[in-house]
Amino acid sequence: MICTLYSHHIGFDKIIESVENSYPQSIITSSNQNGSQIATIEIKGGFLSSGSKLTIVYREREQPSYQIPDTDECPLTGNLRGLYGYVDSLYSKNEKIKALFLHKIQTLNSEFSISQDKGQTKDLKDFIKKLAKDQEAILFVQPKTIISKSDGQHFLDENLDLLLDNDGNCEVENLDVKIKSAYYDKESEVITEEQKQWKTASEKILQEKEIKINKYLPYIEAEEEVVLRTPKEIAQRVCILAITNLVSFNTISNEEATEYLQTYNLWDFVTPNEKDFLANPTEQKKSHESWKCECIWVLMFALNKVQELGFPDELCSLNDIPEEEYPVGPDKDPNDFINSVFNARSKSEILALNDLYYRLDWACVDARLNGQEMTTVHPGVVYERHYALNWLISYSEAEWDDVTCDT
Repeated sequence: MICTLYSHHIGFDKIIESVENSYPQSIITSSNQNGSQIATIEIKGGFLSSGSKLTIVYREREQPSYQIPDTDECPLTGNLRGLYGYVDSLYSKNEKIKALFLHKIQTLNSEFSISQDKGQTKDLKDFIKKLAKDQEAILFVQPKTIISKSDGQHFLDENLDLLLDNDGNCEVENLDVKIKSAYYDKESEVITEEQKQWKTASEKILQEKEIKINKYLPYIEAEEEVVLRTPKEIAQRVCILAITNLVSFNTISNEEATEYLQTYNLWDFVTPNEKDFLANPTEQKKSHESWKCECIWVLMFALNKVQELGFPDELCSLNDIPEEEYPVGPDKDPNDFINSVFNARSKSEILALNDLYYRLDWACVDARLNGQEMTTVHPGVVYERHYALNWLISYSEAEWDDVTCDT
């Protein structure tokens, strides 16, 4: 193999078109194997030269994006997680370029390798360079090839200049990070002063806590773009979470919980995943559901029933919520709680927290990808609170079961 190219563009047909333009007399045979598209390119030789053969193996992400979701099981997405961790572990003499490189990895959507299987293809270096430019790619290159710039495996930019090698060498002064508007439409938007303030305040907290900062993470949504859940929606969600949480800690049975929710006309607001849990609360499901304490804590904070959210370095304690403020309990009608709630915290306050937990969650994911232990914060607490905050701001218009914590 000569190299592997990574691009934010997708489309095997565009690569084939580049081959046809560069080698119009070639014979191209295409096939599919194990989720990859394969093109075998046979190029006839001239009077004094023998023919040659190239193979291009292409694959793309199942859901093109501008980020690397933690829960996406697409093989290429998994490979990009590994690539991110590998690059992050490398020393670089140019930290600015390395940071841009890491940001670019998150935007990649396709991968294709080029192998010289027979002979020596004419003008192959020029073809690879043109393909890299057309695809705005980065290249992972093997040593001792026609485009190699280092003695070991290394990375080149779209101009075939050295981006990073195992010794930290870098020959470029800038690296473009482009995002296709179909996947992320914010680059052309005007960033408000409030968005900038949220980001600055969050990064100040991370800096004070000596938590890794990714300065190239995008801004979160502007206030005018966000529709917060209503106080009644939040109160209903808290009540349901509080009941399922009691089951997870064996305080009540699943049958009692189901009867309670049906009696007080909340069953229609229970999600499919929660109904599945209540139908068969295995120990594994209970362990997963027990983490929703943190979601309850965030939602009660949103309703002004918890005064301080606290830093996510330790688990919350629902026992700190006064019994008279808690929405469910023996002989309690949860609708009394729901009907008593008319106000929630401001959109600006919720979004400021969302920005902080977005950046904290990125730091936790980054540490995990690099096999590092995150000790300054509790990653599980960060994730659950980020989850609840994303639901509060109607992130991607997702309902409770479908909320994502993209970083």
